[in-house]
Amino acid sequence: MTDLRSYIGLVKKMGQLHTISKKVSTKFEIASLTAQVDDANAILFENIKESKLRLVANLVGNRARFAKAVSGTEDTIHQKVISAISHAKKPKVTSSGKFFENKSHDLSILPIVTHFEKESGPFITSSIIYSQNYEKKTQNSSFHRLMPIDKTHFSVRMVEGRHLHRSFMDAKEHGEDLKVAITVGVHPAVSIAGAYQAEWGEDELDIANAILGGKLTLTKLPYSGRMVPSGTEIVMEGKILSDKTHKEWMVEMLRTYDFVRAQPVFELENLYYRNNAIFHDILAGFAEHRLLMGMPIESKLNRDVKKKIPQTNKVVMSDGGCNWLHAVVQISKKNKDDGKKAIAETFAAHRSLKMVTIVDDDIDPSDPVQVEYAMATRFQADRNLTIIEKVRGSSLDPSSDQKNLLTAKLGIDATRPLDKHQEGFEIAKIPGAKKFPLDKYL
Repeated sequence: MTDLRSYIGLVKKMGQLHTISKKVSTKFEIASLTAQVDDANAILFENIKESKLRLVANLVGNRARFAKAVSGTEDTIHQKVISAISHAKKPKVTSSGKFFENKSHDLSILPIVTHFEKESGPFITSSIIYSQNYEKKTQNSSFHRLMPIDKTHFSVRMVEGRHLHRSFMDAKEHGEDLKVAITVGVHPAVSIAGAYQAEWGEDELDIANAILGGKLTLTKLPYSGRMVPSGTEIVMEGKILSDKTHKEWMVEMLRTYDFVRAQPVFELENLYYRNNAIFHDILAGFAEHRLLMGMPIESKLNRDVKKKIPQTNKVVMSDGGCNWLHAVVQISKKNKDDGKKAIAETFAAHRSLKMVTIVDDDIDPSDPVQVEYAMATRFQADRNLTIIEKVRGSSLDPSSDQKNLLTAKLGIDATRPLDKHQEGFEIAKIPGAKKFPLDKYL
């Protein structure tokens, strides 16, 4: 029960799967339909005009399905993820990878989706690349979008300084291409681990295995030597060329266009896929993309901020901040400076954050109306505002200094001031309100 198909079965039992049998196109049609189920059901396309493969989208497009992917509830997501990070364990290895059922050398058999009108082309958006950490001699796995150039080549979106880029640059400095493997169509636990920003030298598949209760199995590939989940739908192996680049641009997590970049090029050696394979597409900037990238960071914030500020109850990456740039922290305030300390520690735990709001324990940090209410009734700009200028921020933010990756950050302490009459901040309640449901009176 550690592959994509088993998870889709669980989603179907939840009553959260649309199955589309009508023929659809990879050019804008699939993206349009996926956008319409944003934050709602997953969607499985069984009849694709340009490919014989099937395609699933919006797979973990809400917190309920994210929780199912980590075998938890919405209230225990962070506990499950944090525990898996702390208790990462090596998966077992088998030679019988299910993806060896079919083999090709032609990337055009894949139903690669064209999503947005001004992107440089269609993109594979769920692709995880597996490479060797040259220093630690371990394996790294991370998300990288791929744009097809021809039947055997992709451009590879690679963020400078991240782990794959470091390995690529080491190979390049030694005059070598970097052998890698790529998977499309894995259990979401593998995707969640791949999206987590693990420490240099840690293997994200060990975290995925812990999420899956130690049941994940890996298979070694013949050309690249990389280990990939045995139940993967589609596996590619080849090399990232040291001496070639290709220009591309794409829609990012904030649903805005990135600028033109010259990116490295992947050259295909082998393409393997299961019988009746299922391709996974992630619609950039929509719920599944934001949750896959943001929720592991939200787990990290809940762990790290609580360590520094024990009175922290909950940290939420807000939907309005694209689950990446804005956080709301709920604390049980004890001292007058707790709010400002929580702001500092939250910024320290996630460099991309642009705004942090601190609220009391009677405010739901996931409810934007309640958060704004706290700002309206408990916040004074001349005393409770923190502004940090010219610091490193997110490269995704188009309003920032893109050349130097500098931004200004905003901290809002919207907690009750302890030097004022506390009863004046109490939210009035109607006693026994739940005992009188309106439908019994209609």
